[in-house]
Amino acid sequence: MKVLMFGWEFPPHITGGLGTACYGMTKGLMKHDVEVLFVVPKAYGDEDQEAVRLINASDISIDFKDKKYEEYWQRITYMEIGSNLIPYVGPEEFRRIMEAKELESITSEDSVLSEKFEFSGKYGTDLMDEVKRYALIASAVAATSDFDVIHAHDWLTYAAGIAAKSVSGKPLVVHMHATEFDRSGENINQNVYDLERRGMEEADRVIAVSNMTRKIVIERYGIDPNKVFTAYNAVEPSDKPDQNYQRGVKDKVVTFLGRITFQKGPDYFVEAARKVLDKDPNVRFVMAGSGDMLNKIIKRVAELRMADRFHFTGFLKGNDVDHMFGLSDVFVMPSVSEP
Repeated sequence: MKVLMFGWEFPPHITGGLGTACYGMTKGLMKHDVEVLFVVPKAYGDEDQEAVRLINASDISIDFKDKKYEEYWQRITYMEIGSNLIPYVGPEEFRRIMEAKELESITSEDSVLSEKFEFSGKYGTDLMDEVKRYALIASAVAATSDFDVIHAHDWLTYAAGIAAKSVSGKPLVVHMHATEFDRSGENINQNVYDLERRGMEEADRVIAVSNMTRKIVIERYGIDPNKVFTAYNAVEPSDKPDQNYQRGVKDKVVTFLGRITFQKGPDYFVEAARKVLDKDPNVRFVMAGSGDMLNKIIKRVAELRMADRFHFTGFLKGNDVDHMFGLSDVFVMPSVSEP
């Protein structure tokens, strides 16, 4: 079997857990003799392609003399909406990004005439333009590739999955890694919700990462339960030997490691830290990660007079993550939702 897979990131160039999850799935599929064509907006050349053949969307040419591409471009212009559609950025950061975008003097329409699109693969000011172009590239890839099924990871690639299905007629599977309710609670962005729902409605099968996610998909998005299946994420065993890391402090170290955003509950970590320090001042707290709530969290730490007890490392990956865990006495995961 051959799978045409769409994902916005692939290790080692990742922003959160989505790329890591995709990587694990491709390795698992390889063991079952499944060939995976994985389309990323931007490939860097240092990705592990043992289990996949990466297709760099930035390398795909579009012939705009071909009427079908012009017609499809018109069909996907519905994506141009001013809303918080950046997966790892919250409302406050999104407003800042959109304000910056308004200052840009170059419009995206000029680049539509070119044969190739240069993707950043990031979550920046031109994200929605990239999502539209990525969907257009998906139609070109689907028209020229041999595959049996389409697999789209998370809502940023749902439009690409729909495009590939429209061109090829092959079945579409969309993977719901986290819903808008997980990311935003009840204060959802309606445009995000609508995009998620459309992707699942167009899909032949929907994969949810837990029974809880499946329940949300069915009850809050109105998706047919007969096509929604649960497939849990797995932990990949590590073959690395345990290491004893030397640290320069005698205090206990308590660590938060994850995106500093609503879903991960960083504010609960800070409030709990104040209660701990009231009982035992010989504790240090580490917040490893980045996100739209970072400045708010730093301000709150200062308000609670804990600045000398807190350390902010920024985003970590690879060996730095292992090192951080090795230095920690306790790891805390105060997530509001972990689908």
